[in-house]
Amino acid sequence: MKVLIVDDEDMIRNVLKEYVEFEGGEAYEAADGMQAVKMCREADFDIILMDIMLPRLDGFSAVKEIKKSKNIPVIMLSARGEEYDKLFGFEIGADDYVTKPFSPKEVMARIHAVLKRYGEESPSDVVSFEGLTIDMAGRNVYVDGEKVELTPKEYEILFYFVKNKGIALTREKLLMDVWGFDFYGDDRTVDTHIKMLRSNLKQYRKFIVTLRGMGYKFEV
Repeated sequence: MKVLIVDDEDMIRNVLKEYVEFEGGEAYEAADGMQAVKMCREADFDIILMDIMLPRLDGFSAVKEIKKSKNIPVIMLSARGEEYDKLFGFEIGADDYVTKPFSPKEVMARIHAVLKRYGEESPSDVVSFEGLTIDMAGRNVYVDGEKVELTPKEYEILFYFVKNKGIALTREKLLMDVWGFDFYGDDRTVDTHIKMLRSNLKQYRKFIVTLRGMGYKFEV
């Protein structure tokens, strides 16, 4: 397990590094967003712990830059717990969000939870539903043979739907399993992402069925 810890506070980096190494992982450190982007271009990591308030390049901008070329799971770290920050973090592809001050044990538990999800989301097959084709391993989606660009979160939602085909899913269930955190606030973020996903799927939006007052179901 190779973990990149990005934080401008030495103490936080040292504590997290100690816990990662205690569990047999390899910890790498970056003190600002520019350094983190450079390190990700030169090496591969299993997961990134990314602080938001960073010198030179903030955490949000660093994640957006990293996600352009590599699909590395990211857990955001922040002293700010505002819902807007959380939603924006998930919008750009973050997998979890931890508010400071935090317990290092909790961070390690979240690391394992995110890595487990990624491990479960790596089948090698390609599935098709009429003209909708989903390449699981390549994380590519095609509508009538034409590749469509999805955000990382849209892809995860679609993949989760396919994996749970025919099962009624509440918004709370989607938040817990796809976003991977205990969501505080309203669940409109699910509806917003699914609206964008449906738009990208064009006529095959019909497979994502709304269950009034409950949630959604992927039905073919």
